[in-house]
Amino acid sequence: MKLLLSGQKCYIRVMAPEDAEEMVELLLRNRDYWSIYEPRHQDSYFTVAVQRQKIREAQYQMRENREYSFGIYEHGTDRLIGHISLYSIKRLPFLNALAGYSVDERVAGKGIATEALQLLLDFGFEQLNLHRIEAYVSPDNLGSIRVLEKTGMQREGLLREFLFINGKWRDHYHYAMLERDF
Repeated sequence: MKLLLSGQKCYIRVMAPEDAEEMVELLLRNRDYWSIYEPRHQDSYFTVAVQRQKIREAQYQMRENREYSFGIYEHGTDRLIGHISLYSIKRLPFLNALAGYSVDERVAGKGIATEALQLLLDFGFEQLNLHRIEAYVSPDNLGSIRVLEKTGMQREGLLREFLFINGKWRDHYHYAMLERDF
């Protein structure tokens, strides 16, 4: 399925298995940067074979309407600069999903993540007809908190010791946007 959503600074599109090599380059380039707020991965995660399989699995999940995973690409260069997804999609009585994203350290702070998340929210509410989209963020991740708040997501609470990251249980804020606030 070809799915591309375009903004002014970036566009997001569903990745294909042939994008696995570029994904590995992005992951390796940001391995230390992303590990501050995400669990560390084993070395095998950073291989073309594993990333190709993850892309195929994401395509299957999309066909089943359970998850939509996209690469974030820079306009002008068409370079892969991040990834973003709507996942854990639930139908009625919930009609909600979780949003998650990571951008290349080289473009952090340039509005790319904000624009990509806005594209994802547009898609979730307008195309998937979701009622609620949620996200979790570390209280220490000030850049990501700004992204969530710039798009209009609201902090709903603190989830104590929510995720086990790099040997410690970490608190996370819970953010959400409702369809009526979109």
